[in-house]
Amino acid sequence: MRSFNVDLNLFIVFDAIYMKRNLTRVAEQLCITQPAVSNALNRLRNALNDPLFISTSEGMIPTPTANNIHCRISEALHLLDSSILERDIFSPEASTKVFRVSMYDAVEYLLLPRLSEILHATAPNISINSYFVPRKDVIKELTNGNLDVAIDIPLLEDTQIKHCHLIDTHYVCMVRKNHPLVKPRQRTLTIKDYLKLKHFDVTSQRHGPGVVDAELNKMGVQRTIQMKVEHLLIAAKIVMQSDLAFTSPDHNLQEYNGTMLNLPFNMPYQGWHLYWHRNAEEDKANRWLRQQITEILTSSLP
Repeated sequence: MRSFNVDLNLFIVFDAIYMKRNLTRVAEQLCITQPAVSNALNRLRNALNDPLFISTSEGMIPTPTANNIHCRISEALHLLDSSILERDIFSPEASTKVFRVSMYDAVEYLLLPRLSEILHATAPNISINSYFVPRKDVIKELTNGNLDVAIDIPLLEDTQIKHCHLIDTHYVCMVRKNHPLVKPRQRTLTIKDYLKLKHFDVTSQRHGPGVVDAELNKMGVQRTIQMKVEHLLIAAKIVMQSDLAFTSPDHNLQEYNGTMLNLPFNMPYQGWHLYWHRNAEEDKANRWLRQQITEILTSSLP
C-alpha cells in the first residue's frame, strides 16, 4: 500500500479520533456527520488492513498499529499546516489569532500584564488563552496543536520539542517586616533559625515533598509547614499578615514589601524555559509570540 493511493483527508480523521477517542466529538470538531467519520475510519481500516481503534465503554482505544503510526501522521499534518502558514505574512496589527499558552500562575503574574499592554498597543485583535497543562501532557499538547507554547522548568525532553532559556531561579525566604524571630537588618538565616519558623508552602503536589523539602530531607531535617496552597497569589497576602515564612524564587516576590532572607542551604537550579513544537519553529505567528515572551521575561528581573 502506497500513501498516494489513500485519501489524505482520512489521516485528518485518524488524527482527530486518536486525540478525541469519540466519534461524535470528532464529527463536531471536523464539522461533518458521525456517519461520515465512521465511513472515513472504515476506509482507512481497509487501506491499512488494521482495525486501528477498538470501540469500548471508555471510548475508541487505539490498536498498537495506530499508536505506532500516530506520531508520524501528526507530524506530517503539522508540517502541511506550517507550510501553508509560511506563505502568509504575519501582521500583529491585523491578526485575529488566538494563542494558547501553558504556564504557572507565577509566570502569568510576571508575563501577562506586560503582554496585555503590547496587545493593546500593537495587536488589538490577538487573544491569549493561558491555562496550566500538567507536565506529563505538555509534549502531546504541543504536538497535536492544542498548545502554541509552554513555559516550564527544564525537564521536558523530546526531539520534537524546541526550547530556550528564560529566567534563572534564585530562592529566598520572605517574612513580614518586624517579624519576631528575625533580627533587624538580618539578611541570612541559619538553619536553626529557618527551622524555628512556621512555613507557608505553594505546591501543586498533594503528596510527597516539594523541591524545598526535598533539599531539607537530604540534610536530615524537616520544617514545619502550617499552611499549603496550590496558587501563588494568596501567599504574600497571608505572609504579610502573619508570622509565616515563604520560601520561593525571588522573581515571585518582587512586588511585596517583605523582608527577603538568604537561605542557609543551596537550592538546585531550575529556571524557566520556553517550549514549542519544532513544526512551529519558522511559523511567523509563533515566532512573534516567542519573541514577546522572551523579551518580557528576560527583562523582568533587575
